Amino acid sequence: MLPEGRRLRQDLDASVRPVRVRRRLNGWTLLAYALLSAGAVLMVFPFVWMLLSSFKDAREVLSPAIVPSRFTLASYIEVLTRTAFPRWFLNSLIVAVLNTASVLFFCALVGYVLARMRFPGKNLIFIAILSTLMVPTEMLVIPWFVMSAQFGWVDTYWGLLFPGLIPGFGVFLMRQFFLTLPRDLFDAGRIDGVSEFGLFIRIGLPLVGPGLAALGIFAFIGNWNAFLWPLIVAQSAHMRTVPVGIALFSGEAGSAWHLIMATSSMAIIPVLIVFIIFQRQIIEGVVLTGVKG
Repeated sequence: MLPEGRRLRQDLDASVRPVRVRRRLNGWTLLAYALLSAGAVLMVFPFVWMLLSSFKDAREVLSPAIVPSRFTLASYIEVLTRTAFPRWFLNSLIVAVLNTASVLFFCALVGYVLARMRFPGKNLIFIAILSTLMVPTEMLVIPWFVMSAQFGWVDTYWGLLFPGLIPGFGVFLMRQFFLTLPRDLFDAGRIDGVSEFGLFIRIGLPLVGPGLAALGIFAFIGNWNAFLWPLIVAQSAHMRTVPVGIALFSGEAGSAWHLIMATSSMAIIPVLIVFIIFQRQIIEGVVLTGVKG
């Protein structure tokens, strides 16, 4: 390459090279970073301590040392082989996955109907759904249990599932997302002969993906961590979920803190996996909630 061509190529590369903007760190910025870092350490430290303690043996778990002198999997092996934790894990996974699938489909469907269809009494129905958010869960436990006993759902998966199939919060959230979509898209689909359910599946759902992701994560975490209702309706050991199993196991294990730490560490694995995979969708869902289309 000729010197003139080489110089021209260097100038062109320099012109398209991204410009890095240097931000000056003042005292307030440094203070904000320091406070945020301290808060992050305070939030993460209990989880790190729990995880490291699960690799200690029974004699070392109460020592002030954070890092174990010798990492061992004996606690995990004992929990998986001598307790019903695998069954508790399976029960929680079944309840969380099925409830999340139901929440995503039915809440999105009801939210679409309330946002995009016109019919008498629509606003009254929406107000009635919102009113369910004002009723504490503790007040609903007795009616739920009476209904479960009448239908024979006590100590069954149906009994664990039905309270969280269509929550009012999910309907409200999806309705707000569907309201942000341009009405012209749906009118164009109707002109092309697409059915209302086809508009919901082919146009509505793809455009509210961030909202569905955020709702799915909230539903999964809420059902995975549910404690009060599973404690009441699951009356046998093989129908316990992870939170109920760990709570009762903590009383049975007594001072076996290495086993309690191992069960707690395994219990948070699905929640961490879901959050790590869909954390971008959570942020998009929170950001787009306030955007009007």
